[in-house]
Amino acid sequence: MKKKLLLLPGDGIGPEVIAEARRIAELLVADIEIETGLVGGASFDAHGAPLTDETLARALKSEAVLLGAVGGPKWTGTARDLRPEAGLLALRKGLDVFANLRPAFCFPALVDASSLKREKVEGLDLMIVRELTGGVYFGTPRGIDEVGGLRRGYDTAIYTHPEIERVARVAFDIARGRSGRVLSVEKSNVMESGLFWRQEVTLAHAEFGGGVALAHMYADACAMELVRAPKQFDVILADNLFGDLLSDEAAMLTGSIGMLPSASLGAPGTPGLYEPVHGSAPDIAGQGIANPCAAILSLEMALRWSLGKEKAADALLAAVGKALDRGARTRDLGGELTTRQMADAVIAAL
Repeated sequence: MKKKLLLLPGDGIGPEVIAEARRIAELLVADIEIETGLVGGASFDAHGAPLTDETLARALKSEAVLLGAVGGPKWTGTARDLRPEAGLLALRKGLDVFANLRPAFCFPALVDASSLKREKVEGLDLMIVRELTGGVYFGTPRGIDEVGGLRRGYDTAIYTHPEIERVARVAFDIARGRSGRVLSVEKSNVMESGLFWRQEVTLAHAEFGGGVALAHMYADACAMELVRAPKQFDVILADNLFGDLLSDEAAMLTGSIGMLPSASLGAPGTPGLYEPVHGSAPDIAGQGIANPCAAILSLEMALRWSLGKEKAADALLAAVGKALDRGARTRDLGGELTTRQMADAVIAAL
């Protein structure tokens, strides 16, 4: 029986980069069933909701979901619970993909494209494991209201023992296949939820972290160290908020945010959600100049983690590297290739 890949192109440059990922998927593997659907602003325009129950049901019946991007100025005035980003959050929550894997690796051909010196990023290969379905992005109470004539806005950072334990176990498992080191980050010095995070990660390590060395660091210190000496890190474990911030910072170490993929995983045997780290980039949408590599490498992660196609994933990763070695560059990398031409270069390397 064919495994199913659901494509959700979304908004902005999403449809452009996902089209190239689909082209490569169809060339690379024949025994995968590919379907498409709507999410974000595209879904709101068509159905009045950024994620429909029908699309979520289709996602739950797939082995992997490959998403492009959501959002844009078109929907700025839309009610908050109907904005494109609400669809993405609902998709993550509905799939219960609690562990977001964001690799930051620097292809040899792009070492000089980084904003840091060559010696700082050459050979960089780190993994940020971000908790994705809890914390301040989902906690309640939240809102904007007025008390005693004073307007206020508030969000609540809440984590439970099971939420932290399960994502910590993912980080430990990944570390065992790498250098065996995990750095957990939080703000336990000023946040009760941060102190709870440190305590729970430490407990999880005692029970499930055999063979893995665990260290702790404040999130702001980690942010500083990422631009001072990024190669000191291997696996960084973070909550939803700090993982979001640190992974975007780490993305720029590699030369372009247009190069970096992500995987969001749940319990074994459940669908994985894969998406490029970049956003919808409405300023260049429709121009055919977006870098498709992050979407292509998100496909590579889907092949590896959810679709059981490790050899195809290895070939695709090598092909992206070879295309870059041959000089293939989109504008974000200082070149002139279009989105289609960059994908053509990867296909030629395959």
